[in-house]
Amino acid sequence: MNYTQNQKISQITPSTLIIGIDIAKDKHVARAQDDRGIEFGKRLIFENRIHGFQNLLQWVERHQKQNEKDRVIFGVEPTGHYWLNLAYFLTAKGYDFVLVNPMHVKKSKELDDNSPTKNDTKDAKVIAQLIKDGRYSVPNLLDGIYAELREGVKIRDQLVEQLMITEGRIQNVIQRYFPEFFDVFKDWKGKAALCTLKLFPFPLQINEKTSEEVLAAWKPFVQRGVGIKKATKLVETAKKSIGVQNGIQFARREMDCLLEQYELYNEQLEQLDQELEGLVETMPGAKEMMVIKGLGPPTVALFFAEVGDITKYSHPQQLVNLAGLSLREHSSGKFKGQTRITKRGRSRLRRALYVAIRPLVAHNPTFKALHHFYTKRPDRPLKKQQSLIALCCKLLRVLFVIGNRQCEFDGSKLLQGLPQIETLQAA
Repeated sequence: MNYTQNQKISQITPSTLIIGIDIAKDKHVARAQDDRGIEFGKRLIFENRIHGFQNLLQWVERHQKQNEKDRVIFGVEPTGHYWLNLAYFLTAKGYDFVLVNPMHVKKSKELDDNSPTKNDTKDAKVIAQLIKDGRYSVPNLLDGIYAELREGVKIRDQLVEQLMITEGRIQNVIQRYFPEFFDVFKDWKGKAALCTLKLFPFPLQINEKTSEEVLAAWKPFVQRGVGIKKATKLVETAKKSIGVQNGIQFARREMDCLLEQYELYNEQLEQLDQELEGLVETMPGAKEMMVIKGLGPPTVALFFAEVGDITKYSHPQQLVNLAGLSLREHSSGKFKGQTRITKRGRSRLRRALYVAIRPLVAHNPTFKALHHFYTKRPDRPLKKQQSLIALCCKLLRVLFVIGNRQCEFDGSKLLQGLPQIETLQAA
Protein backbone atom coordinates (compact mmCIF):
# COMPACT_ATOMS: atom_id res chain seq x y z
CA MET A 1 0.00 0.00 0.00
CA ASN A 2 1.19 3.54 -0.76
CA TYR A 3 1.42 6.39 1.69
CA THR A 4 0.82 9.72 -0.08
CA GLN A 5 -2.71 11.14 -0.13
CA ASN A 6 -3.02 11.03 -3.91
CA GLN A 7 -1.84 7.43 -4.04
CA LYS A 8 -4.30 6.45 -1.33
CA ILE A 9 -7.18 7.99 -3.25
CA SER A 10 -6.06 6.42 -6.54
CA GLN A 11 -6.25 2.97 -4.99
CA ILE A 12 -10.01 3.39 -4.46
CA THR A 13 -11.32 2.58 -7.94
CA PRO A 14 -14.79 1.67 -9.31
CA SER A 15 -13.84 -2.00 -8.95
CA THR A 16 -13.05 -1.62 -5.24
CA LEU A 17 -15.39 -2.87 -2.53
CA ILE A 18 -14.94 -0.87 0.68
CA ILE A 19 -15.73 -2.58 3.98
CA GLY A 20 -15.95 -0.37 7.06
CA ILE A 21 -15.88 -2.26 10.35
CA ASP A 22 -16.65 -0.93 13.82
CA ILE A 23 -14.61 -2.93 16.32
CA ALA A 24 -15.89 -4.07 19.72
CA LYS A 25 -14.84 -6.63 22.30
CA ASP A 26 -17.16 -9.47 21.29
CA LYS A 27 -19.13 -8.45 18.17
CA HIS A 28 -18.10 -6.27 15.22
CA VAL A 29 -20.32 -4.42 12.73
CA ALA A 30 -19.46 -4.27 9.01
CA ARG A 31 -20.93 -2.19 6.18
CA ALA A 32 -20.10 -2.32 2.47
CA GLN A 33 -20.05 0.41 -0.18
CA ASP A 34 -18.40 1.40 -3.45
CA ASP A 35 -16.02 4.21 -4.37
CA ARG A 36 -18.88 6.72 -4.70
CA GLY A 37 -20.33 5.98 -1.25
CA ILE A 38 -23.29 3.90 -2.44
CA GLU A 39 -24.03 1.30 0.21
CA PHE A 40 -24.65 -2.38 -0.61
CA GLY A 41 -27.14 -4.43 1.38
CA LYS A 42 -27.61 -4.42 5.13
CA ARG A 43 -25.03 -4.36 7.87
CA LEU A 44 -23.35 -7.52 9.10
CA ILE A 45 -22.83 -8.25 12.79
CA PHE A 46 -20.22 -10.94 13.33
CA GLU A 47 -18.48 -12.34 16.39
CA ASN A 48 -14.83 -11.98 17.27
CA ARG A 49 -14.28 -15.69 16.65
CA ILE A 50 -13.13 -17.78 13.69
CA HIS A 51 -16.69 -18.57 12.58
CA GLY A 52 -17.48 -14.84 12.72
CA PHE A 53 -14.49 -14.04 10.52
CA GLN A 54 -15.56 -16.73 8.06
CA ASN A 55 -19.08 -15.28 7.95
CA LEU A 56 -17.54 -11.90 7.14
CA LEU A 57 -15.58 -13.33 4.20
CA GLN A 58 -18.66 -15.11 2.85
CA TRP A 59 -20.68 -11.89 3.15
CA VAL A 60 -17.93 -9.96 1.34
CA GLU A 61 -17.73 -12.55 -1.47
CA ARG A 62 -21.47 -12.28 -2.08
CA HIS A 63 -21.22 -8.50 -2.41
CA GLN A 64 -18.26 -8.87 -4.75
CA LYS A 65 -20.21 -11.14 -7.11
CA GLN A 66 -23.41 -9.11 -6.96
CA ASN A 67 -21.68 -5.79 -7.63
CA GLU A 68 -18.81 -7.01 -9.85
CA LYS A 69 -15.97 -5.91 -7.59
CA ASP A 70 -12.59 -7.57 -7.95
CA ARG A 71 -10.77 -5.89 -5.07
CA VAL A 72 -11.62 -5.47 -1.38
CA ILE A 73 -10.21 -3.08 1.17
CA PHE A 74 -11.08 -3.50 4.86
CA GLY A 75 -10.84 -0.59 7.28
CA VAL A 76 -11.36 -0.30 11.02
CA GLU A 77 -11.15 2.27 13.76
CA PRO A 78 -8.51 0.82 16.12
CA THR A 79 -10.20 0.15 19.44
CA GLY A 80 -7.76 -1.02 22.09
CA HIS A 81 -6.22 -4.33 21.06
CA TYR A 82 -9.44 -5.94 19.81
CA TRP A 83 -8.74 -5.17 16.14
CA LEU A 84 -5.44 -7.06 16.01
CA ASN A 85 -6.95 -10.54 15.64
CA LEU A 86 -9.04 -9.48 12.66
CA ALA A 87 -6.12 -7.56 11.14
CA TYR A 88 -3.74 -10.52 11.18
CA PHE A 89 -6.49 -12.84 9.93
CA LEU A 90 -7.36 -10.66 6.92
CA THR A 91 -3.76 -9.80 5.97
CA ALA A 92 -2.90 -13.51 6.10
CA LYS A 93 -5.71 -14.04 3.56
CA GLY A 94 -4.13 -11.43 1.28
CA TYR A 95 -6.65 -8.62 1.78
CA ASP A 96 -5.77 -4.93 2.11
CA PHE A 97 -6.30 -3.77 5.68
CA VAL A 98 -6.18 -0.12 6.78
CA LEU A 99 -6.83 2.00 9.87
CA VAL A 100 -8.93 5.13 10.28
CA ASN A 101 -8.05 7.72 12.91
CA PRO A 102 -10.65 7.63 15.75
CA MET A 103 -10.51 11.44 15.93
CA HIS A 104 -11.50 11.62 12.25
CA VAL A 105 -14.46 9.33 12.91
CA LYS A 106 -15.57 11.47 15.83
CA LYS A 107 -15.33 14.75 13.89
CA SER A 108 -16.97 13.55 10.68
CA LYS A 109 -19.87 11.49 12.04
CA GLU A 110 -22.33 14.40 11.61
CA LEU A 111 -21.63 14.99 7.91
CA ASP A 112 -24.34 12.61 6.64
CA ASP A 113 -27.24 13.12 9.07
CA ASN A 114 -26.27 16.32 10.94
CA SER A 115 -26.72 14.43 14.20
CA PRO A 116 -24.25 13.73 17.02
CA THR A 117 -25.74 10.26 17.42
CA LYS A 118 -23.14 7.55 17.84
CA ASN A 119 -23.69 3.82 17.42
CA ASP A 120 -21.84 0.88 15.92
CA THR A 121 -23.78 0.85 12.66
CA LYS A 122 -23.23 4.55 12.02
CA ASP A 123 -19.53 4.36 12.90
CA ALA A 124 -19.01 1.52 10.41
CA LYS A 125 -20.45 3.69 7.64
CA VAL A 126 -18.33 6.71 8.65
CA ILE A 127 -15.23 4.50 8.56
CA ALA A 128 -16.07 3.32 5.05
CA GLN A 129 -16.62 6.92 3.88
CA LEU A 130 -13.24 8.00 5.24
CA ILE A 131 -11.56 5.14 3.41
CA LYS A 132 -13.31 6.22 0.20
CA ASP A 133 -11.74 9.67 0.58
CA GLY A 134 -8.27 8.21 1.16
CA ARG A 135 -8.21 9.26 4.81
CA TYR A 136 -6.60 6.13 6.22
CA SER A 137 -3.22 4.75 7.21
CA VAL A 138 -1.61 1.39 6.68
CA PRO A 139 -0.85 -0.41 9.97
CA ASN A 140 2.62 -1.69 10.68
CA LEU A 141 1.73 -5.28 11.53
CA LEU A 142 4.95 -6.91 12.69
CA ASP A 143 5.80 -10.55 12.18
CA GLY A 144 8.72 -12.87 12.83
CA ILE A 145 11.61 -11.49 14.85
CA TYR A 146 10.14 -7.97 14.88
CA ALA A 147 6.96 -9.20 16.57
CA GLU A 148 9.09 -11.06 19.12
CA LEU A 149 11.04 -7.88 19.83
CA ARG A 150 7.89 -5.84 20.34
CA GLU A 151 6.51 -8.35 22.84
CA GLY A 152 9.85 -8.50 24.62
CA VAL A 153 10.09 -4.72 24.88
CA LYS A 154 6.52 -4.56 26.15
CA ILE A 155 7.37 -7.04 28.90
CA ARG A 156 10.47 -5.02 29.75
CA ASP A 157 8.42 -1.84 30.14
CA GLN A 158 6.01 -3.67 32.42
CA LEU A 159 8.85 -5.03 34.55
CA VAL A 160 10.47 -1.60 34.83
CA GLU A 161 7.13 -0.09 35.84
CA GLN A 162 6.51 -2.77 38.48
CA LEU A 163 10.07 -2.38 39.73
CA MET A 164 9.60 1.37 40.18
CA ILE A 165 6.31 0.80 42.03
CA THR A 166 7.98 -1.73 44.33
CA GLU A 167 10.90 0.60 45.03
CA GLY A 168 8.46 3.35 45.97
CA ARG A 169 6.56 1.05 48.33
CA ILE A 170 9.79 -0.03 50.03
CA GLN A 171 10.75 3.59 50.62
CA ASN A 172 7.23 4.21 51.94
CA VAL A 173 7.69 1.53 54.61
CA ILE A 174 11.14 2.84 55.54
CA GLN A 175 9.89 6.41 55.89
CA ARG A 176 7.07 5.31 58.17
CA TYR A 177 8.92 2.92 60.47
CA PHE A 178 12.56 4.05 60.30
CA PRO A 179 12.87 7.51 58.66
CA GLU A 180 16.42 7.91 60.02
CA PHE A 181 17.55 4.94 57.94
CA PHE A 182 18.81 7.32 55.24
CA ASP A 183 21.01 9.12 57.80
CA VAL A 184 23.05 5.92 57.93
CA PHE A 185 22.76 4.69 54.34
CA LYS A 186 22.68 7.03 51.35
CA ASP A 187 21.04 4.40 49.13
CA TRP A 188 18.75 1.67 50.40
CA LYS A 189 19.72 -0.50 47.40
CA GLY A 190 23.34 -0.84 48.55
CA LYS A 191 24.56 -4.21 49.82
CA ALA A 192 24.73 -3.28 53.49
CA ALA A 193 21.42 -1.40 53.37
CA LEU A 194 19.60 -4.30 51.67
CA CYS A 195 21.12 -6.72 54.17
CA THR A 196 19.83 -4.55 57.01
CA LEU A 197 16.32 -4.40 55.53
CA LYS A 198 16.25 -8.19 55.21
CA LEU A 199 17.62 -9.05 58.67
CA PHE A 200 16.51 -6.21 60.99
CA PRO A 201 14.67 -3.45 59.10
CA PHE A 202 13.13 -1.56 62.02
CA PRO A 203 14.58 0.13 65.13
CA LEU A 204 12.85 -2.38 67.39
CA GLN A 205 14.94 -5.26 65.98
CA ILE A 206 18.15 -3.18 65.83
CA ASN A 207 17.86 -2.15 69.49
CA GLU A 208 18.07 -5.80 70.47
CA LYS A 209 21.59 -6.05 69.00
CA THR A 210 25.00 -4.62 69.76
CA SER A 211 27.24 -3.00 67.17
CA GLU A 212 29.38 -6.15 67.03
CA GLU A 213 26.32 -8.35 66.40
CA VAL A 214 25.15 -6.04 63.60
CA LEU A 215 28.60 -6.15 61.99
CA ALA A 216 28.72 -9.96 62.31
CA ALA A 217 25.33 -10.21 60.58
CA TRP A 218 26.59 -8.05 57.70
CA LYS A 219 29.86 -9.88 57.07
CA PRO A 220 28.49 -12.97 55.23
CA PHE A 221 26.81 -10.67 52.69
CA VAL A 222 29.08 -7.60 52.57
CA GLN A 223 32.83 -8.13 52.39
CA ARG A 224 34.02 -4.53 52.12
CA GLY A 225 32.83 -1.00 52.75
CA VAL A 226 31.30 -1.47 56.20
CA GLY A 227 32.88 -1.68 59.63
CA ILE A 228 32.22 -1.21 63.31
CA LYS A 229 31.83 2.55 62.81
CA LYS A 230 28.88 2.08 60.42
CA ALA A 231 27.32 -0.54 62.70
CA THR A 232 27.63 1.74 65.73
CA LYS A 233 26.02 4.60 63.86
CA LEU A 234 23.09 2.35 62.88
CA VAL A 235 22.54 1.23 66.48
CA GLU A 236 22.73 4.75 67.88
CA THR A 237 20.40 6.10 65.18
CA ALA A 238 17.85 3.36 65.86
CA LYS A 239 17.73 4.31 69.55
CA LYS A 240 16.70 7.88 68.62
CA SER A 241 14.22 6.93 65.90
CA ILE A 242 10.79 8.56 65.74
CA GLY A 243 9.41 5.77 63.54
CA VAL A 244 5.96 4.28 64.03
CA GLN A 245 6.04 1.43 66.53
CA ASN A 246 2.57 0.00 65.89
CA GLY A 247 1.81 -2.79 63.44
CA ILE A 248 5.44 -3.94 63.40
CA GLN A 249 4.64 -7.63 62.82
CA PHE A 250 2.87 -7.19 59.50
CA ALA A 251 5.02 -4.25 58.50
CA ARG A 252 7.93 -6.71 58.66
CA ARG A 253 5.92 -9.11 56.53
CA GLU A 254 5.25 -6.32 54.05
CA MET A 255 8.94 -5.45 53.86
CA ASP A 256 9.91 -9.09 53.27
CA CYS A 257 7.35 -9.44 50.47
CA LEU A 258 8.47 -6.22 48.82
CA LEU A 259 12.15 -7.18 48.95
CA GLU A 260 11.34 -10.56 47.38
CA GLN A 261 9.42 -8.79 44.59
CA TYR A 262 12.28 -6.33 44.10
CA GLU A 263 14.83 -9.12 43.69
CA LEU A 264 12.50 -11.12 41.44
CA TYR A 265 11.85 -8.16 39.11
CA ASN A 266 15.56 -7.37 38.94
CA GLU A 267 16.40 -10.98 38.09
CA GLN A 268 13.68 -11.18 35.44
CA LEU A 269 14.77 -7.84 33.98
CA GLU A 270 18.39 -8.98 33.75
CA GLN A 271 17.43 -12.23 32.03
CA LEU A 272 15.12 -10.40 29.62
CA ASP A 273 17.82 -7.86 28.73
CA GLN A 274 20.19 -10.69 27.87
CA GLU A 275 17.58 -12.34 25.63
CA LEU A 276 16.72 -9.04 23.93
CA GLU A 277 20.38 -8.23 23.35
CA GLY A 278 20.96 -11.64 21.78
CA LEU A 279 17.89 -11.18 19.59
CA VAL A 280 18.64 -7.63 18.50
CA GLU A 281 22.18 -8.52 17.40
CA THR A 282 20.67 -10.54 14.56
CA MET A 283 18.91 -7.45 13.14
CA PRO A 284 20.46 -5.78 10.07
CA GLY A 285 22.55 -2.81 11.19
CA ALA A 286 22.00 -3.41 14.92
CA LYS A 287 25.67 -4.09 15.69
CA GLU A 288 26.71 -0.91 13.90
CA MET A 289 24.08 1.04 15.85
CA MET A 290 25.24 -0.27 19.22
CA VAL A 291 28.81 0.81 18.43
CA ILE A 292 27.66 4.45 18.60
CA LYS A 293 28.95 5.87 21.85
CA GLY A 294 26.02 6.46 24.22
CA LEU A 295 23.55 4.15 22.42
CA GLY A 296 22.82 0.88 24.24
CA PRO A 297 21.11 -2.40 23.30
CA PRO A 298 17.78 -1.55 25.03
CA THR A 299 17.35 1.56 22.87
CA VAL A 300 18.22 -0.30 19.66
CA ALA A 301 15.84 -3.13 20.61
CA LEU A 302 13.02 -0.66 21.24
CA PHE A 303 13.76 1.10 17.95
CA PHE A 304 13.33 -2.11 15.92
CA ALA A 305 10.35 -3.18 18.05
CA GLU A 306 8.48 0.02 17.19
CA VAL A 307 9.67 0.52 13.60
CA GLY A 308 9.81 -3.09 12.40
CA ASP A 309 11.52 -3.89 9.11
CA ILE A 310 13.33 -0.67 8.25
CA THR A 311 13.62 -1.59 4.57
CA LYS A 312 9.85 -1.03 4.22
CA TYR A 313 10.39 2.70 4.65
CA SER A 314 11.45 4.75 1.65
CA HIS A 315 12.41 7.94 3.48
CA PRO A 316 13.58 8.79 7.03
CA GLN A 317 10.82 11.40 7.34
CA GLN A 318 8.40 8.47 7.63
CA LEU A 319 10.19 7.46 10.83
CA VAL A 320 10.01 11.03 12.10
CA ASN A 321 6.25 11.03 11.48
CA LEU A 322 5.91 7.62 13.10
CA ALA A 323 7.56 8.95 16.26
CA GLY A 324 5.31 12.03 16.29
CA LEU A 325 8.31 14.35 15.98
CA SER A 326 7.18 16.17 12.82
CA LEU A 327 6.47 19.88 13.31
CA ARG A 328 3.05 21.52 13.28
CA GLU A 329 2.41 25.20 12.69
CA HIS A 330 -0.44 27.38 13.96
CA SER A 331 -0.73 30.58 11.92
CA SER A 332 -3.36 32.70 10.22
CA GLY A 333 -2.80 35.86 8.22
CA LYS A 334 -0.23 38.00 10.03
CA PHE A 335 -0.48 35.85 13.16
CA LYS A 336 2.15 33.19 13.55
CA GLY A 337 1.96 30.90 16.56
CA GLN A 338 4.56 28.63 18.07
CA THR A 339 5.81 25.61 16.15
CA ARG A 340 5.58 22.38 18.12
CA ILE A 341 5.87 18.66 17.46
CA THR A 342 2.64 16.86 16.58
CA LYS A 343 3.02 13.97 19.06
CA ARG A 344 0.90 11.96 16.61
CA GLY A 345 2.67 8.63 16.51
CA ARG A 346 4.17 5.94 18.68
CA SER A 347 4.76 7.50 22.08
CA ARG A 348 7.05 4.68 23.21
CA LEU A 349 9.42 5.33 20.30
CA ARG A 350 9.36 9.07 20.96
CA ARG A 351 10.13 8.57 24.65
CA ALA A 352 12.96 6.14 23.90
CA LEU A 353 14.58 8.59 21.48
CA TYR A 354 14.39 11.42 24.00
CA VAL A 355 15.87 9.26 26.76
CA ALA A 356 18.64 8.11 24.40
CA ILE A 357 19.60 11.55 23.09
CA ARG A 358 20.52 12.95 26.50
CA PRO A 359 23.53 10.64 27.10
CA LEU A 360 24.48 11.06 23.44
CA VAL A 361 24.64 14.83 23.90
CA ALA A 362 26.67 14.35 27.07
CA HIS A 363 29.16 11.72 25.87
CA ASN A 364 29.11 11.47 22.06
CA PRO A 365 31.42 14.10 20.46
CA THR A 366 29.32 14.44 17.29
CA PHE A 367 25.96 14.99 18.99
CA LYS A 368 27.60 17.16 21.63
CA ALA A 369 29.01 19.39 18.87
CA LEU A 370 25.65 19.53 17.09
CA HIS A 371 23.87 20.46 20.31
CA HIS A 372 26.43 23.22 20.88
CA PHE A 373 25.91 24.51 17.34
CA TYR A 374 22.09 24.49 17.52
CA THR A 375 22.01 26.37 20.82
CA LYS A 376 24.84 28.84 20.12
CA ARG A 377 24.47 29.65 16.43
CA PRO A 378 24.04 33.40 15.75
CA ASP A 379 21.07 32.92 13.41
CA ARG A 380 17.92 31.61 15.11
CA PRO A 381 19.52 29.68 17.97
CA LEU A 382 17.41 26.92 19.48
CA LYS A 383 16.55 26.47 23.12
CA LYS A 384 18.07 23.41 24.75
CA GLN A 385 14.81 21.47 24.65
CA GLN A 386 14.25 22.36 20.99
CA SER A 387 17.80 21.25 20.20
CA LEU A 388 17.20 17.87 21.87
CA ILE A 389 14.07 17.32 19.76
CA ALA A 390 15.96 18.26 16.59
CA LEU A 391 18.71 15.82 17.55
CA CYS A 392 16.11 13.07 18.09
CA CYS A 393 15.11 13.53 14.44
CA LYS A 394 18.78 13.52 13.47
CA LEU A 395 19.29 10.26 15.36
CA LEU A 396 16.34 8.69 13.55
CA ARG A 397 17.88 9.61 10.19
CA VAL A 398 21.21 8.11 11.28
CA LEU A 399 19.53 4.86 12.34
CA PHE A 400 17.59 4.77 9.07
CA VAL A 401 20.78 4.95 7.01
CA ILE A 402 22.66 2.42 9.15
CA GLY A 403 19.73 0.01 9.10
CA ASN A 404 19.48 0.14 5.31
CA ARG A 405 23.18 0.13 4.45
CA GLN A 406 24.71 -1.68 7.48
CA CYS A 407 27.47 0.93 7.51
CA GLU A 408 29.47 2.28 10.41
CA PHE A 409 28.57 5.57 12.05
CA ASP A 410 30.72 8.45 10.78
CA GLY A 411 30.18 11.54 12.90
CA SER A 412 32.13 13.82 10.56
CA LYS A 413 29.44 13.44 7.87
CA LEU A 414 26.83 14.91 10.21
CA LEU A 415 28.99 17.99 10.70
CA GLN A 416 29.62 18.58 7.01
CA GLY A 417 28.00 21.68 5.59
CA LEU A 418 27.76 23.40 8.96
CA PRO A 419 29.71 26.62 9.60
CA GLN A 420 32.65 26.62 12.00
CA ILE A 421 33.48 22.96 11.34
CA GLU A 422 36.86 23.11 13.06
CA THR A 423 35.33 24.66 16.19
CA LEU A 424 32.54 22.08 16.28
CA GLN A 425 34.88 19.11 15.88
CA ALA A 426 37.19 20.54 18.55
CA ALA A 427 34.23 20.90 20.90
